[in-house]
Amino acid sequence: MDTDFAADIAAVQRIDAVPRILEIVCRSTGMGFAAVARVTEGRWICCAVRDEIAFGLQPGGELQVETTICHEIRQSHEAVAIDHVAEDKVFCGHPTPAMYGFQSYISVPIILTDGTFFGTLCAIDPRPARLNNPETIGTIKLFAELIGTHLNALARLEESEATLLGERQASELREQFIAVLGHDLRNPLAAMASGVRLITKAKSAEDTIKIAGLMQNTINRMSLLIDNVLDFARGRLGGGLTLQRLPNEPVEAVLNQVAAELRSSHMDRDIQTRFDIKQPVNCDPQRIGQLFSNLLGNAVTHGSRDKPIVASATTEDGIFELSVTNAGDPIPPATMTQLFQPFFRGTVKKSLQGLGLGLFIASEIARAHGGTLEVTSVDGETRFSFRMPIA
Repeated sequence: MDTDFAADIAAVQRIDAVPRILEIVCRSTGMGFAAVARVTEGRWICCAVRDEIAFGLQPGGELQVETTICHEIRQSHEAVAIDHVAEDKVFCGHPTPAMYGFQSYISVPIILTDGTFFGTLCAIDPRPARLNNPETIGTIKLFAELIGTHLNALARLEESEATLLGERQASELREQFIAVLGHDLRNPLAAMASGVRLITKAKSAEDTIKIAGLMQNTINRMSLLIDNVLDFARGRLGGGLTLQRLPNEPVEAVLNQVAAELRSSHMDRDIQTRFDIKQPVNCDPQRIGQLFSNLLGNAVTHGSRDKPIVASATTEDGIFELSVTNAGDPIPPATMTQLFQPFFRGTVKKSLQGLGLGLFIASEIARAHGGTLEVTSVDGETRFSFRMPIA
């Protein structure tokens, strides 16, 4: 089936009355072939057919539009009815009847409400037939109008469904956005408020420093949440993430800084880095750092606490590759298909859940760089890999 006209073919196929219409056309005229055709300036595509003469066309089949009389009907918007080609003064020398081997022919334009020419309801037969009379032409025109009316109704229905779906998706997204944002920012805010109360009651400078460190971690978490929310909004409303490529700025320094920040806020975790970046990378270093932070934070949240997290980065064969590997249970197949969707949050303690935007933002950063972000997960190891061209 021609994919360019698949929607038109499907629309005609959805009209339950079409098979009956084609049957009545054949029975009432004595003709053996009837079809609904989509006709454009350059194409003639069969959308529905009744073939009792082995003409050989099926839905999706095509004729060269220039060889059809329908091509002329598309230009004139006028019906054509031929009782007997050999005796017809206009069409006796026309090349189309000889090419397709018919003597009788009728074709009526299918016009949509807005005046658009859709195609034709047509019929042919190798034998002569009585067609060129007001009754027969009127009947075929009525059927063509009925098909056009159904096509208009289907188009309006699809447009209404698309609008409704868009509104429903926007509403669901808005409600989910507000719910998770309110929940996840409220938690660190509560932790900050608790920290302030503890500081006012602290009995020593050592206690104050310890509490301040915890509060700083909370601030970092809030900052990450806000950054992810803003990037999500930019991605959805602003046409994608923006980049500031700095090809001469060492990306390794940014990666080391991110790793250091994660180590300081998760001192109980073993975060190992293996960076071997020998060539400059034409990228936005801060965005790459954000991607790395999201991947590393994901590994901290979901990886085994008693096994190291390993981050590696290399430049080889014109490709920059950054990966984060953690130990633990494999990601379930159902979860794998949703990992990079916004607001998806895997199974984890509520106290550790974020907005579910980290991996989505990471995948958007990868895409903005013309790269890919992929994940493999087997028993005992999960690995996220980002790859992009160096230049």
